[in-house]
Amino acid sequence: MGKDTIADIITSIRNADMNRKGTIQIGSTNITENIVQILLREGFIDNVRKHRERNKYFLVLTLRHRRNRKGPHRTILNLRRISRPGLRIYSNYQQIPRILGGMGIVILSTSRGIMTDREARLEGIGGEILCYIW
Repeated sequence: MGKDTIADIITSIRNADMNRKGTIQIGSTNITENIVQILLREGFIDNVRKHRERNKYFLVLTLRHRRNRKGPHRTILNLRRISRPGLRIYSNYQQIPRILGGMGIVILSTSRGIMTDREARLEGIGGEILCYIW
């Protein structure tokens, strides 16, 4: 893992989804736990459990795949990192973008924690746009 843990999570989930892997293991930090809880609540992943190995904590994610005749089908269509360490992107609550007319989600880091675009609009707060998921 590099220094940008959010980009590492997004890349791990995207790669596992493209290769139709069932589970992935990522390092556990406060930010990663909050992002994973949002993904679990929004239905992009099935299960999360915390695993300890040699005094380090990891999150084991079970990805959600739909079944069809040809085998498992991808659920997460696209993940995209927006704000990065070299270029931070901020938005107020009125200008938070809508992804696919509300079908996708935007994950924001606000003064009240990490939340989705819908929650931020309801509370009337803006913040740093971390990623898009659609």
